[in-house]
Amino acid sequence: MPTSPSNRRSLLPTSLLLLLPFLLFLSAPTPSAAQVTVYGQIPLAQTISIDPSATDAPVDVQPVPTLAAYDETLLTPPPIPNPPPATAYTLELQREAANVNGLSIPHVGGGFFGYSVEMSVINQVMGKNSSFIQVPFLNLMANIEERAGSVLIRLGGNTQEYATMVDELPNGNALAKEDSGTKATTETPAVLYTKDLFYIAGNISTMVNVKWFVGIPFNDSANWRLAIAENAQEVLGDNLLAMQAGNEPDLYARHEKRPSDYTFYDYFGEVGDLIQHIDANDRIPVKNNLLAPSLATGDWNPEDIWNIGFLEAYIDRLWAITMEHYPTNNCFAQFGVGSPQDPQTNFPSYLTHNAGIELIRIYLNTSRIAAEAGKPFIMFETNTASCGGFPGISDSYGAALWALDYGMQMAYSNFTYAMLHVGGQNVYYNPFTAPPTNQTAFNQWTVGAVYYSTLIMAELFGKSNTSRIVDLWGNAGNVYTPSYAVYENDVLSKVALFNYVDDPTGGSDLTVGISVPGAGVPNTIRVKYLEASSVSVKTNITWAGQTFGNKYEVDGRLRGELNVTTIQCDRVANVCQVPVKAPGFALVFMEDDEAISIGQATQTFATTARTRSHNTATVDQQVLATSNGHSGKDRALNGIGSTSVGSVSAATRLRLLQGGVLTVVVGMVGVFVLIMR
Repeated sequence: MPTSPSNRRSLLPTSLLLLLPFLLFLSAPTPSAAQVTVYGQIPLAQTISIDPSATDAPVDVQPVPTLAAYDETLLTPPPIPNPPPATAYTLELQREAANVNGLSIPHVGGGFFGYSVEMSVINQVMGKNSSFIQVPFLNLMANIEERAGSVLIRLGGNTQEYATMVDELPNGNALAKEDSGTKATTETPAVLYTKDLFYIAGNISTMVNVKWFVGIPFNDSANWRLAIAENAQEVLGDNLLAMQAGNEPDLYARHEKRPSDYTFYDYFGEVGDLIQHIDANDRIPVKNNLLAPSLATGDWNPEDIWNIGFLEAYIDRLWAITMEHYPTNNCFAQFGVGSPQDPQTNFPSYLTHNAGIELIRIYLNTSRIAAEAGKPFIMFETNTASCGGFPGISDSYGAALWALDYGMQMAYSNFTYAMLHVGGQNVYYNPFTAPPTNQTAFNQWTVGAVYYSTLIMAELFGKSNTSRIVDLWGNAGNVYTPSYAVYENDVLSKVALFNYVDDPTGGSDLTVGISVPGAGVPNTIRVKYLEASSVSVKTNITWAGQTFGNKYEVDGRLRGELNVTTIQCDRVANVCQVPVKAPGFALVFMEDDEAISIGQATQTFATTARTRSHNTATVDQQVLATSNGHSGKDRALNGIGSTSVGSVSAATRLRLLQGGVLTVVVGMVGVFVLIMR
C-alpha cells in the first residue's frame, strides 16, 4: 500500500516549542529592522506595531479590523410578539408510533448535522499535514461521535472546483492556495493539494469515527482531474462515503464558470461524461458513489433536473441526492454584489418556526422522490447566510435555536443529513474556528453557537437508527414556540421545546404540559437545557450546564458540571410540567436514554504538554505497511498508550496512515504550537 512522501522535517522538542515565542521575542532584530508586529490580546484579533529601536517612545497602535469570526456585533433582540404566545399549553402525545400521523422516515446515524469544510481551509481546521492534526478538532468530533456513533464531514465547497493535485508543497504542507482567475462573488481560489490531504483524513478516522465526502473538480469537463477520486478511494477505503459531481451547477453561468447559455441539459451531459471517465479508470474501483445534483436552487429548481430524466439515467450511480441552500446572502457586504442586507432587519426572520419551513418547502417533492428511490437525501451545504453569514446573527444564541429548528424540520421532511458549512476566519457562521495563524502561540479555538446545535441533534437521534420525528405544532401552532416529538424503536422517546421570545423579565417563560393517554406519563422525566441570557448574545452559552468556553478559550472539551434537571410528573393528572425560559430550548427525555448522562466525551485528546514522550504518538512501521485506512478499528498498536498523560487511552484506535510522528497533543496554559514545524 502506498505511503505519503517522507519529506517531513523533524519535530522540535516540545519544551523548545513552548519557549519559541519567548525566544523569538528575546532575539528581536537589531535597531536596523523597521518594526516587530506583536499580536496582542487587547483587543483580541487586532494587532499593534512596536518599533524596537524606540526606548521611550509611546507604542504606535495600528488596529486592524477584527476578523469576522471574532466580530463583537450585538444586535437588539426582536420585541415580544404582539399578540404574545400563550405562556402555558399542553401537548397530548401518543406513546406508540403506530398511533402518530406524519412521522418521518427513520433517521440513520451520524448525528444528522455534519460539517462541510471548505477545501481551502482544511489545513486550518484539521491539520497542516498527516502527522500534524489539530487537537481541538479531534475533541469536537469526539463529542459528536459519543452521541451519534460517527461524524460526517464533507471536504469541498466552491474551492474544490479548481483543486489540483501536486507532488509536494513547501514546508510540508498538504494544501496551498493560488489565484484561480475567477472573479465571481465567491472569488474562488485554486487549491493545490498533495496526496497527504487524504492521509490527514485517514489519520483522523483512526482516532475518531469520521466518514468523508469529497468533491471531484468540475471546472474543466474537457480535462477531468480525477486524482481526488483515485486517491480518496485508495487511502480512505470504507471511510469514504461518496464523491460530489458538481457544486452548485445552477450558478455556474452566473459565476462565470461556464458560458452564459449553460443549462441543466449541459450539466446532465457533463455528469454522463464524468461517469464514462470513471468507468474507464481502473484506479477508481467504486463507481456508484456519486452525489448530485447539488443545486443551490438559485437559477434552477430541482424539478428542472428531474423532468429531463436525470434520475432515470443516473440513479444507479448515485449514493445520495444532494442540494445546497442558504436562507439568504450577505454577498453585498463581502463582494459588493447583489442587494445590501441589514442584519438587524433580518434578525427576526431567523427567530420563528416559519424560517425552517420556508427553507425546505421547495424540496418536499425531492424528499419524496429520494425516499421512493431508496436514496439518502442530503442538504450538502447550508448555514445562516451565504457569503459568510451576518454579524450579530450567525454567531448568536438565536442562530443556535434557528439551526436546531431548521435541522429538525429537515429531518421531519425526510432529509437524511445536513452539512453546516465551515469557512475560515473571514466568515461569521462557523461552528468552530481555529485561531489566526499569527495568534496560535497564545490563543485557542472558538466555538460558534451552531456547534451546540449539532451536538444536540446528535443526542436527539442517538445511535439506534430507529429515531423518527414529528412536528407537533403545539401551543395552537404559534411560530415562536415550536415543538417536536421523537419516537425511537416505535416508542415516544424525547420531546423538543423551543421558546424564541426574548424577555428578560420572565413574563414570557413557558410551562409546557406533556400528557400521554392511559395515564402514560412516567414518574419522572429528565430535561437538558440550551441556555443563554438573550437571543443576541454570543458568550456563556451552555448545554446542560456545560460550555466549551468563549472566544479563544476552546480546546474542544466541555467544561463545568453536567446539569440534568429531574421533573416529577403528576401521575394522577397524567401530566409532566416542563418550564422553558424566554429565550430557551429544552430536550425532554421521556424514558431512560444513554444521552441523559453524556456530557464531555469519554475519549479526549488533551492539550497539556509535558515532554515529547507525552505528546506524540508513533506507529509500528509493519502496521503502516499494511494500512489502507479502513480496517484497523479494533487493532491495538504495541507500545502506544494514551495520547496524553491522564486521558482515556486511544491506543486501540490510533493507527497511522503515514510514517513518522503524529503530533496530536501540545500546548500549555492556552499556548498552542500545533502548526509550528
